[in-house]
Amino acid sequence: MRQTVDQVRVGIIGAGRISDLHAIEYRDNPNAEIVAIADVVVEQASARARAWGCAQARIYGDYRALLDDPRVNAVEILLPHDLHCEAAIAALDAGKHVSLQKPMTRNLAEADQVVACAEAKPKQTFKVFENFIFYPPVMKAKALVDEGAIGDLVTIRVKSNPGISRTGWKVPAAAWAWRQDKTINGGGPIAFDDGHHKFALGWHFMGQAEEVHAWIGETTDVSGSRIDAPGMISWKFPGQRYGVLEIAYSPELEIATEQYAQDDRVEITGTRGVIFINRGHGRITDGPATILCANGKTEGFNFSDADLGWPASFVHSVRHFIAALRSGEPPRLTGEQGREVLRFTLAGQLSAALGRAVRLDEVRSGVSGTEIAAAQA
Repeated sequence: MRQTVDQVRVGIIGAGRISDLHAIEYRDNPNAEIVAIADVVVEQASARARAWGCAQARIYGDYRALLDDPRVNAVEILLPHDLHCEAAIAALDAGKHVSLQKPMTRNLAEADQVVACAEAKPKQTFKVFENFIFYPPVMKAKALVDEGAIGDLVTIRVKSNPGISRTGWKVPAAAWAWRQDKTINGGGPIAFDDGHHKFALGWHFMGQAEEVHAWIGETTDVSGSRIDAPGMISWKFPGQRYGVLEIAYSPELEIATEQYAQDDRVEITGTRGVIFINRGHGRITDGPATILCANGKTEGFNFSDADLGWPASFVHSVRHFIAALRSGEPPRLTGEQGREVLRFTLAGQLSAALGRAVRLDEVRSGVSGTEIAAAQA
């Protein structure tokens, strides 16, 4: 039986830019507070504390010192992927509840270690943080699917579209650099790192895939960085159901966003209807974010401005984690679920490297970004 906590006292490990979005709900939720922040750049951690209005938060230059802080009962781990396994196990061993940024690790061998550690500590909650399934237009689509609005699911199509934005984040060169290093990242920055979100959407609506066939190219973007796009990744699910992830880099496409210069669209087809999700990281199209086409009618659903912004997906995901800690209910994604999505995502990397379809049972514990890079060579 999982321990429950009345007040979540979180320590945030990693004070990079994405931490701003994770911090929103911990700062605003009356059942949570940010009590510590750790980053190897101590000045950055201190700046985040000031920006979040968390003057009482203790600042650490080493996350291990944060794990020794008795005030901290939960941690949010926001580190480069090569540190996920080590930090998650250290946090669990320190008796903390853990939310670990996706992807949980670079490969299944590391994921196995984390899952085994979490299973050995059943009183602690372990969550792989995934925000896209908590985006309000996606949650509405899932509710429609669950109530049978479009019948039995047949296909899912996900379109991921990086572009440019005058209003979006300026990504630091160092952040881009480690995401392009497969020994650190585990794969490419778009099809693997950001792609995890899209594979999670496929898994969320259709369940685990049986087979993946991927073609992933490489382009130099406007900043001179290498990105793994364009790409086309096909998914085969049980029961003659299929999906596709299309990645298209459009270097002259202006995207309305306050975060990453990217947008995402989803089309879910059932036996008697179709659902469109027309919003993701940013905004390319106008009109309703979620549209249901069924029974000869088209219905668009309205959302508040706050729930249409990408930060809303982080707010709802963190809110879900806080509620799970207070109730003792399992979070989404559990360690086992996070491992499933990681295997699914790695199958796309391996398929592109081998130039053929890959069954998910071919993605063994040792398969990693390094091995996939070797296969490509």
